[in-house]
Order: sequence, then C-alpha cells, then structure tokens
Amino acid sequence: MSATDCEQQGTGWGILEDLPGDPMIWVLIFSELAAFGLFLGAFVIARVLHPAVFAAGQASLDAHLAGINTIVLVTSGWAAARATAAARAGESRRARGWLFGAMALGGVFIAVKLFEYAGEIALGNGLETSPFFTLYFLLTGFHLLHVGLGIVILAVVSRGARAAGVETGTAFWHMVDLLWIVMFPIIYLVHP
Repeated sequence: MSATDCEQQGTGWGILEDLPGDPMIWVLIFSELAAFGLFLGAFVIARVLHPAVFAAGQASLDAHLAGINTIVLVTSGWAAARATAAARAGESRRARGWLFGAMALGGVFIAVKLFEYAGEIALGNGLETSPFFTLYFLLTGFHLLHVGLGIVILAVVSRGARAAGVETGTAFWHMVDLLWIVMFPIIYLVHP
C-alpha cells in the first residue's frame, strides 16, 4: 500500500474522524456516556422498586439550586462554543477569554453543588441514608468530578488556544453539559 493510499483511507477512526477534536476524546466521551447511562438506569430501576423512598428523598432536594446550576452549566457550554468559534477564526486571545468564562462558570457550578451537598448533609442525608441518597450522591458526585476534570481540560487547551485543542476540550465540556441536562429532570423533577 502506497503513502497516497493510506492518506486516502484516513486514520482508521471511521465516523470519529468527522467529529470535532481528537478522535480519542470521543472514545472517552462515549465510554463516559455509557457509564452514566448505567448509573441513570440503576437510579430509574431503584425508583420503580422503591417509589416512596425516592419520593421522600426527592422532596428534600433543592430543585431551585439545581435549576440555577442548570442555567450556569448551559451558559458555560455556550461560552465554550464561543471559544471554539474564536479558535477556529484564529483569535486565540478571544478563545482563551471564552474558555476562562466557561471555567469560571464551571467553578460556580461546583460551589453551588457543594452548598447543596452541605444542606443535604445538615439534614442528615448521606450515602447510607436510603437507596435514593446513595444513588443521588454517587451520580451527582461522579458528575461533579467530571465538571472538575472538564475545568482542568479547558485550562490545558487554553494555553495554546489552537482550534483542534479547543474543539477537543469543548467536546468533553459539552458532554458534561449534556449529562447534567439529562440528570436534572430525572433526579429533581420526575416524580415516582
């Protein structure tokens, strides 16, 4: 096989080649989506098995704080999208500014979530309180770790603010947004 044949065949990533950013980030994203899907599936099944426990647990959550966090995270996703557009236009300084905005909003999300956790713990709710709170803290805690990791990734790609790096970082960040948009109604709004 000649070098030209290899170039025409691409890198062998198939459909992943056409997605923005590095194809490896998409392998990570799809594996994370599968893990969160299993967590959410366990949450939904447990809610069906223990509707009264889940109704009581859900009633003690602060849906207003979670709603604020939804707005914060969606806005941070918008800032990350603006960073991608600026990086593609070769405007690395503007891209960095948008990335810093996305990271700052991610920090706000973390602060609000920790405040919410403190309220739950003050009410005596913890990992061992009920199946609802076990899954609530595991699921939202796992997501919170991903928000922190996303901030680190955005910080790393902001250094050069080159289009490929920014696209890679914001792809991960948008996954974090998407997960919260799915988790928010399931955990806070949909009643058993």
